Amino acid sequence: MKNIIFCTVLLLSIISCGVYSFTGGDTGNAKTLQVNYFPNNAPLVEPGLSQRFTQDLQDLFLRQTNLSLVKSGGDLFFEGEITNYRVTPMTATAEQTAAQSRLTIVVNVRFYNKLDEKKDFEKSFTHFSDFDANDQLTGSILEGALDEIFERITQDIFNASVANW
Repeated sequence: MKNIIFCTVLLLSIISCGVYSFTGGDTGNAKTLQVNYFPNNAPLVEPGLSQRFTQDLQDLFLRQTNLSLVKSGGDLFFEGEITNYRVTPMTATAEQTAAQSRLTIVVNVRFYNKLDEKKDFEKSFTHFSDFDANDQLTGSILEGALDEIFERITQDIFNASVANW
């Protein structure tokens, strides 16, 4: 009997939520998503960075919403460019050499909501990852840094565009 009551309450809760997304994203009546390629316009160019960022942003929205990805005419539309990719020394040792370095990436994003133009914006999003200064920023060190940075930047873009935070 308890299982029937629990299932009934659960079913009614889900039905009453309507189009609520458990990830916190509110896509309204939007059905489609368009994410244009984000070119790397930074002074320092890392090969494959643009493709990886564009794909990560698309993947996040496809995982956390019920939107369909389209090549043009999307209800929600993202475009922009990577404007900065830099590596800087951060902390020094007693010998006055760098102990840590920081990779920082800045992405400028233009968001258009064709169903609610009040939500349109243009913003820069940035994040960084620190790594040992003795390590080369290649291979798994670079991949780990990009994972951390892009996870944060794409989540910030998601929050700014559909999470209403």
